[in-house]
Amino acid sequence: MAQRRIRFGTDGWRAIIGDDYTYENVGYCAQGWADYLRSKNDTDRGVVVGYDMRFGSERFAGVVAEVLAANGIRAYLCRSAQPTPVISHAIVAHGAAGGVTITASHNPADYNGFKVRSDYGGAIMPEVIAELEKHIDAAQDRGKSERMPLEDGKRSGLVEIIDPAPAYEAQVRNLLDVTPIRDAGLRVVNDCMYGAGIGWFQRLIGDGATQIIPINAERNTYFGGIAPEPIPRNLQKMFATTRAEKASVGLATDGDADRLGVCDEHGEIVDQLRVYSLIALYLLEVRGFRGPIVKTLSTSSMLDKLGKLYGVPVIETGVGFKYVAPAMMANDAMVGGEESGGYAFRNHLPERDGLVAGLFILDLIVKLGKPPSELVEYLFSKVGPHYYNRLDIEFPAEQREAILKRLTDSHPEKIAGEQVVSENRTDGFKYVLPDGSWLLIRFSGTEPIMRVYTETSSPERVKAILDAGRALAGV
Repeated sequence: MAQRRIRFGTDGWRAIIGDDYTYENVGYCAQGWADYLRSKNDTDRGVVVGYDMRFGSERFAGVVAEVLAANGIRAYLCRSAQPTPVISHAIVAHGAAGGVTITASHNPADYNGFKVRSDYGGAIMPEVIAELEKHIDAAQDRGKSERMPLEDGKRSGLVEIIDPAPAYEAQVRNLLDVTPIRDAGLRVVNDCMYGAGIGWFQRLIGDGATQIIPINAERNTYFGGIAPEPIPRNLQKMFATTRAEKASVGLATDGDADRLGVCDEHGEIVDQLRVYSLIALYLLEVRGFRGPIVKTLSTSSMLDKLGKLYGVPVIETGVGFKYVAPAMMANDAMVGGEESGGYAFRNHLPERDGLVAGLFILDLIVKLGKPPSELVEYLFSKVGPHYYNRLDIEFPAEQREAILKRLTDSHPEKIAGEQVVSENRTDGFKYVLPDGSWLLIRFSGTEPIMRVYTETSSPERVKAILDAGRALAGV
């Protein structure tokens, strides 16, 4: 039987461990990356190799290092599991040609992944992904990836064990003076979601009047039975702990700590669109920064209103940091982000960083002297109320083409009784209504799921618009 081809989704290749995700296939991915670098005459700078806390991640990372070493490319192999932004910063710090992180980010526990980063520490561009996939195909066709035993690689100097944490910590301290946060006396519930972010907020803030209350802060490759994605259904323990501890705020990081989830002092979710808008408000008003805002088409229209209010352009891209990162660099953007809770910052990395985003939320609380619920009201005083939700709908794989055809053939004049004023098919099917409310339907790039999103001006309209989207798709 022909071998299934490895294809990259929204952010890397992800597959079920023991099914498609095997040492052999990870070896093909690493061989493809080595061959791509060779085709660009860029084998001298080396590659950073990191991993998260998923089952077997350190061993899969070892395979990547062995393949790179066998191809004469130095592998800077992290000595322990680290957040993706820490690994990405190490690429820049070492002047490497790029990086590989073994992670499936927020996916369920039976997944793992192969995430590639460029020399600027951000997602590789779509055209590079296409070239990389061709090289991986060729490795699969040959049925072979070169490998040098890890210990031989270490002895030869082609595998160098590194600790990327100190350089990343120094970088964060250049971005933000954490002293006001440390001295503020906040009580912060930190849901580590059993992931690579364990201990990092405490490390970055340090000992002081502010107290970090960690939960789910040990390695558990089953992730406690939930996917390590910081969305409400997975954050019930954080909500309850925030209420029980009378905490100031709850902060959650996903499996590789590149995404952030937030709850307010009442243990109620502050959704990702509000979080991104609050971060933008913080940069514009508290820090006084100016520059373009990059957002995906699944992200808040509040950003457009803030852009007008503060006189900065807002640039919309397709979903995924493979689109956000290039747009940030091309436009010297102040901030870039997406609906899934990933945010990136100028003077740092064109890469999602849940740790820096969390520190910025804490600094906003301290500098404006408002708890999160009041910060949301303050945001609404500037842009009006906005309400968001999304449906994640599983469907049989064989129905995908039929669903896609229904959506492609449909051009609705109205959604939930409101006129459709524009339609955007850049990355999915997005319909905008007269007051700026919107509906988006798109397939996940990492899981067999269809997502239906909306943002609108009242909580009552959320369900009606989502129901209309579900009806359009016929699921």
